[in-house]
Amino acid sequence: MGKPSIVFAHGLWADGSCFGKLIPALQAEGHEVFASQHGLNSLESDVACVNFTINHVPGPVVLVGHSYGGTLITKAGVHDRVGALVYLAALGPDEDETSQQQQNQFARTPVFDHIEVADGRIWLKPSGTGDFCGDLPEAEQKLVLATGAVPVVDLFDQQVPGTAWRTKPSWYVVANQDRTVNPELERFAAKRMGAKTYEIDSSHVPMLSHPDVVLDVIRDAAKYLAA
Repeated sequence: MGKPSIVFAHGLWADGSCFGKLIPALQAEGHEVFASQHGLNSLESDVACVNFTINHVPGPVVLVGHSYGGTLITKAGVHDRVGALVYLAALGPDEDETSQQQQNQFARTPVFDHIEVADGRIWLKPSGTGDFCGDLPEAEQKLVLATGAVPVVDLFDQQVPGTAWRTKPSWYVVANQDRTVNPELERFAAKRMGAKTYEIDSSHVPMLSHPDVVLDVIRDAAKYLAA
C-alpha cells in the first residue's frame, strides 16, 4: 500500500496557498496532496468541494482543516476513505452545533473588531492582519490578506450533518497566541474529540509560522494510517 494521501481544507480569509509551506515537503515524502479550493458560498457547497477532492486522491486519507476548515473536515471526514483528522487552530462543532454556536461559548476574539460587510461578504480589513497572522513577516501578512477567500455573511450559522471526530482518530494543534479563534475553544474542542494535542505559541496560522511543527503532526497521523 502506498503512503496515505493528504487533503487540506482552508478557512476564512485564506485559500489553498496557506498550506504552501507544507505541501512540497509532503509531496517529496511520497504523499499525494491536494488542497480543497472552496468558495465559502455555503457550508453545503464547501463540504461538497472537500468531498470531491477526497474522491480524487487514493485512500486512505489524512484530512487536515484549518480554522473553519475544521468544521469542513468534521463534516466531510465521515467519508469512508478518511482515516485520520488533523485540526489546526480549528473549529470542530458537534452534531447539534453550528460553527457560530461553538464560537459563542467562548470570549469574542480581537480580529472581529477589524471586519466589514460588503456585497454580502465578510471582509478582513488590513488592520486585522495582526490579529490573524501577526507572527508572520509583514510581506507574508500582506500576501495572506491578498489571497484570502471571503465568506458569505451567514456561513457560520449554516448546518449539514456529520461529526467525524466521534468515530475517527484526531490530532489537534492549539495556537496559544490565537486572536482569531479563541485558544480556550481550541483546547475544549481537542479535549472533547479526544485528540492527540500539541500546543504551540503561534498566531492563528501555525502552518505558516510554525510549518515544521505542523508537518510533524501530519506525519504522525499519516504514520498511524500506514501502520
